[in-house]
Amino acid sequence: MKVFRNFSDYQAHKPLALSLGMFDGVHLGHKSIIDELAKVSSENNLETAILTFWPHPRFVFNPEEDLKLLNTLDEKTELMARYDIQNLFLKEFDDEFRNLTGEEFVRQILVDKLNVKFLIIGYDHSFGKNKSGNFELLQKLSKELNFEVEQMEAINIHENNISSTKVRNALLNGNILEANEMLGYSYSVSGIVVHGKKLGRTIGYPTANIETENIKLLPKKGAYIVEVFVKDQQYKGMLSVGTNPTVNGEKLTVEVYILDFEGDIYDEKITIKFREFLHEEIKFEGLEKLVERLDEDKRLTEAFEF
Repeated sequence: MKVFRNFSDYQAHKPLALSLGMFDGVHLGHKSIIDELAKVSSENNLETAILTFWPHPRFVFNPEEDLKLLNTLDEKTELMARYDIQNLFLKEFDDEFRNLTGEEFVRQILVDKLNVKFLIIGYDHSFGKNKSGNFELLQKLSKELNFEVEQMEAINIHENNISSTKVRNALLNGNILEANEMLGYSYSVSGIVVHGKKLGRTIGYPTANIETENIKLLPKKGAYIVEVFVKDQQYKGMLSVGTNPTVNGEKLTVEVYILDFEGDIYDEKITIKFREFLHEEIKFEGLEKLVERLDEDKRLTEAFEF
């Protein structure tokens, strides 16, 4: 997959079958678009392409908003490569770009610079200044500018449309299975292992404290069954998102106890895949009660089949 941060770096070899949008999460709704791109590109001798934005336009329009994303840039890029996208355009949402009308965007960017011959958009997608670009505009311009356009229907699970917002809400409610079903893969968080208070090792449950990217959405506070990937090995794990209220903690931390693992992994990058919600964050009466709950969580984690 070729990645472009500037349109000027792109030299068209074949015309493109392209879709545009944030693609946050690259969920099953997005996957249906990507599958359609692959189909039409094969039928029409085109290359596949995704045009997305980094950072998220909401950071530009609402800089005070504490928006958390389903994907970091690395994660989104990795997912696009996994789904065999041939060209990925990561466009900065700068003042010049945000002031293009829908029609100017189609003419100047999609047609003149990128040579798009087939455009696929989602069922609710709009673009351009004041959201002046939509499917109706694309249908009108396609005849004049010689490209084809297709609007995809929403993908439903249990009679609900899949969207990035719905995935976020599921995660924030601890509904890991629902979120993973909409994503089509297990939600993950990656980060560097840093030093913590080292309380866990005193009670038989040494944990790795993970420093995650600030823009990355963390699921609801609580305990989870997870898969842990460290040094190219896979393990079962029990993960806590919370403030450690039993010992009057205040800072939000992400800590994982890795089953059947020993070793020093400080400064290592590890990846966590969420598989099941165990329980809410609990303030126990003392460490003895905490250990009892950890023992039960460990039993459930050991029994869980990945």
